[in-house]
Amino acid sequence: MQKCPGATLFALVVTTGIATWVVSLIISNAAKAIIDENGETAWILRFIFTILGYATVFLPCYVLIHLSQRHNLHTLGGCQWRLLRLILTGTTSEVVAETDISSARPSNTNVQSLYQKALSLFYCCAGLQVSYLLWGILQEKIMTREYIDGDKIERFTDSQFLVFVNRILAFLFSGIYLLLTHQNVHRTPLYKYSFCSVSNTLSSWCQYEALKFVSFPTQVLAKSAKVIPVMLMGKLVSRTQYKNYEYTTAVLISVGMTAFLLGSSGDKKGNNVTTVSGAVLLCGYLIFDSFTANWQSALFKEHKPSSVQMMCGVNLMSCLFTSASLIQQGGFFYSLSFAARHPIFIMDCLLTAISSASGQLFIFATISKFGPVVFTIIMTVRQGLSILLSCLLYQHHLSSLGILGVFIVFLAIFLRFKPTSITLPTAKERSIKVMQQGERFD
Repeated sequence: MQKCPGATLFALVVTTGIATWVVSLIISNAAKAIIDENGETAWILRFIFTILGYATVFLPCYVLIHLSQRHNLHTLGGCQWRLLRLILTGTTSEVVAETDISSARPSNTNVQSLYQKALSLFYCCAGLQVSYLLWGILQEKIMTREYIDGDKIERFTDSQFLVFVNRILAFLFSGIYLLLTHQNVHRTPLYKYSFCSVSNTLSSWCQYEALKFVSFPTQVLAKSAKVIPVMLMGKLVSRTQYKNYEYTTAVLISVGMTAFLLGSSGDKKGNNVTTVSGAVLLCGYLIFDSFTANWQSALFKEHKPSSVQMMCGVNLMSCLFTSASLIQQGGFFYSLSFAARHPIFIMDCLLTAISSASGQLFIFATISKFGPVVFTIIMTVRQGLSILLSCLLYQHHLSSLGILGVFIVFLAIFLRFKPTSITLPTAKERSIKVMQQGERFD
């Protein structure tokens, strides 16, 4: 078969990128003419811009991968083809020996004392609670509170920049961790991370945008209810079978969410458009996040990466997508200008990113040592504390019906874990189980 020359491949990829960028500009201008940039539905415009920004990376990469596979370019010698081999096969080596895979992770035969286990559990629990409680408080502050610069009062509006900061720091954290620890041989094609990376960044984007329309407690309860779309997506993507008690708890979560929303309907001032916008964004978060969980679960089963390798790969792709979108929208200039006017915003962003990245490493440590059941119980407690802290710090009102709804949701979450399920699964089974429950490593 005739080979596709490297220069021709490069020209086709660049041409596709330029064409995609030009088309995105045309669509963006058309969308601006239809949607008011300062109206209540301006988030639709920002969502369109975000998707178009991702497309300028996704489509050229698709052309690169398609042509490379068609002409077997990743089998050639040379540095550029080694990089291409990493994208297509997950490794720069042409052949991965099975002995390397099996011996990559040494067995741990050390027996810990009860005191050591208790101390390790305390560290993991404290790390998760501090990291994600701080992350939640700062997230609400950045997206809902006003920054004051003399007589000028303004709010930060670019959710994409916050996603980028979180992802690039998480990539650095996970990359350093991989360099300092012994890991199994990586065999996951990098391009396969892109699918869950797009859904992951969009779910985070929806999460930040939703705070402009709904209270933080409402968002936390909606995230607790994500087991419902995860189960539905699991049926569609992975053909997963669920037991009757899992469907029962899903119904209880729905009832609790309904009670909470009815009991806190007066918490957020606004009109019907605002209410609908918040609900649509929360639904978008749940849909994108459930796809992320199931896609990552499929990658764990097929290619068997470690949790930190998954975290590093997804965050790498997320950095590429979000940076392209920010450059196209002028988001970097806006965000850096805002930071120059409000230095405290820089500290808020850094603390948010550090707490998010460190929290992801604590997730990995907790699951690898104690399994998904203990991890999910810790995170459920964290969600309850997040709601309590948010209500105390930002004066959110909860009626008796709303409190009852919160209680029903958390009761249903705890009911999902039967005593017989508290076993000691393998590292692979732990990762897959948590992915199926909707928890992310990235």
